[in-house]
Amino acid sequence: MSAAPRIAYRGAGRRQIYVWELPVRVTHWLIFLSILVLAPTGYYIGQPFIEVGGRARDHFVMGTIRVIHLYAAIVFTLAVFFRIYWMVAGNRYARIGQFVPLSSQRLRSLREALRFYGLVRRDPLPYPGHSALAGAAYAGVFLVYLLMIATGLTLYTVYAPVNSPFQLFSFLIPVFGGLQIARLLHHIGMWLLIVFVIHHVYSVILFSITERSAIFDSMVSGYKLSDESERAGEGK
Repeated sequence: MSAAPRIAYRGAGRRQIYVWELPVRVTHWLIFLSILVLAPTGYYIGQPFIEVGGRARDHFVMGTIRVIHLYAAIVFTLAVFFRIYWMVAGNRYARIGQFVPLSSQRLRSLREALRFYGLVRRDPLPYPGHSALAGAAYAGVFLVYLLMIATGLTLYTVYAPVNSPFQLFSFLIPVFGGLQIARLLHHIGMWLLIVFVIHHVYSVILFSITERSAIFDSMVSGYKLSDESERAGEGK
């Protein structure tokens, strides 16, 4: 796939560049929506807060919540692993180099992003993709994703039928030092992702103002507005 940005519009010193490819946008929304389902259902599994009268088997509330959580977890897992694959197969805005700042341009982007968040720089360094700071943060988020997948599989081995393929992951129980530690890590990871989602929505609103673009538009159309002065080679 070509690394050259696809330009849809030019004018008034700005242009629209095709940044987020379809696989990036689809996995982004699948991960986001699955987290919206996983967080409340996971919290309920750990701390049941719905009270119903009569026998539990007549209502099956916990069983229903577990099924919803399981299917949302499957969607989440598939989306995460496909997005990781797209870090190799995608365009330059989606590749692994955006998450690990090794080039001189990305290191400069990291420094300028820190100056912006430290209120030293008035405007963020123009770049249509992720800044180096955002990319590094997303690398940490993906590590949390993988932790959630691994601990979730560990916990599910307790409930999976004996002949279920999920029993293959029972070897993870001693890796995490037991089910209680796996549960604790899973719980901590949930709160980390909740905090991340809140900050992510805040950042989207912030940069939609500073970059003068429509909120959430880039993750729908794939295009972002960019200054004509932006160096085309940054982020390679």
